[in-house]
This record gives sequence, structure tokens and C-alpha cells, in this order.
Amino acid sequence: MTVPNPWLIRAPNPNAPLRLFCFSYAGGSAADFLPWRAALAPRIDVCPLQLPGRGARLREAPLLSPADVVEAALDAVREHLDRPFACFGHSLGALLAFEFARRCRELGLREPARLMVSGCGAPACRHDTEPLHLMDDKTLMAALRRYNGTPVQVLENPELMELVMPTLRADFELVSNYAYRRLPALDLPLSVLAGRADSHVSAEQAEAWRAETRAASELHWFDGDHFFIREHQAEVLERVASALSATPGLVPA
Repeated sequence: MTVPNPWLIRAPNPNAPLRLFCFSYAGGSAADFLPWRAALAPRIDVCPLQLPGRGARLREAPLLSPADVVEAALDAVREHLDRPFACFGHSLGALLAFEFARRCRELGLREPARLMVSGCGAPACRHDTEPLHLMDDKTLMAALRRYNGTPVQVLENPELMELVMPTLRADFELVSNYAYRRLPALDLPLSVLAGRADSHVSAEQAEAWRAETRAASELHWFDGDHFFIREHQAEVLERVASALSATPGLVPA
């Protein structure tokens, strides 16, 4: 009997020509990428990664070190790197996807055929961010409203907020604990997605991602704020599919 993999909410499709491993944003979960599956199937098998402390893993202690997250995620999916794959991450997830790609290279494993980072400035030029995990509840709630990522019905429901607040604080601590390492640039195509009204990512920070690869890179802007991937999901999915289709040898036409 196969033991379920807690990092994957379902087993990858063994017949898909490409796997897309997805890392969500702070407070998010693998469920955020469920709508992507039907949109990108059957050529692209969307494989969202479920970190401890959310979804079916809600009772598990969250990981507070980005390196620990990457190592655990890589161990969990290593057997599924048997075919071409790409990585996508939004905000916190972009940092995790980036470090996942780096770790694959360090270990001599198959590397992503393409890295897609969204809603996140290049790690080399990240400024010190607000220590959101250290804020009192009232101040943190105000910050969440500014980010516009938590549904109003959740923000205004004390019971729901009590349930999700530990995960949010843990994820913001994860962001705070991220430390960029200056290493040689990657050798893989890089796609950067950014929101025109995202006050957390400047044009300069988005452009700076290009220095992280020696291969081709592209920057695409979308209408919307930090969570443009939800507000303009159809356009984002179109761009993801187009970028993956344009990657040589990745997704057959």
C-alpha cells in the first residue's frame, strides 16, 4: 500500500510530459492552485506543495526556516523529478521556488526547465521588511488589509482569524528568516510576473531577477496589486502556459 505524501494533495500524473511544482504565498496553501489543474491539463501536471501547518496538515508544526522547507519539500518530491519539471512561486513562494531550484543544482539533481517567480522582488535587493510576525493582532490585521490577500469575510470573522493567525504568523516569520546567498547565477529560463499596482515590488526589484540566471529571462506586468494572480487568474494562466510551451523541449505542441 502506498503511503500518502503529505506534501502533495494528490499523486502526480505519471503520464504528464511536464510537472509544475507550485509554492504558495504567506497564509496560502496548495488549494490556491487547484483551479490551475483543469486550465493547464493534460500537458502540464500542476503539483501544488502543501507546507506543514495548513490544510490537512493544519495540526503539524510549521517550518520556520526557508532552508528547512526547501530540504523537506525536495525530499518529498525527489522521486517525481524523473521527468521535466518547472517551478512557480508567488511572494513567499517565489523565494522558496528560487531556493528549490538552487538546491537541485547544489545536489546535482535534475534542475527545473524553467523557474517562474511572481509577486516578489529579487532576493538580492530585498529591503528589510516589516516584522509582521511580531505585531500584535490589531496591527497585523491592519497590515493584512493593506496586502489585500485575506478575504474580508475571513478578516471579519474572529473564529476564522483565530484559526488562521498561527499559520500567517509562522509564514511571516519564514519570510523574515530568509537570507539571500550570493551564488553563481542559474542556467535556466526565468519568468518574472509582477503587478502594476503592487506597492511591495518595484520595477527595479522585479527587473533585478534577471541577474539570477545566465539563460533567457522575461518580465511580464499584470493589472492589479500584490494578489494579481487571483484578480487576473486567466491572464496569469495564459502567460504560464505560453512560457512553458516556449521552453525548448519542455511541453510538446
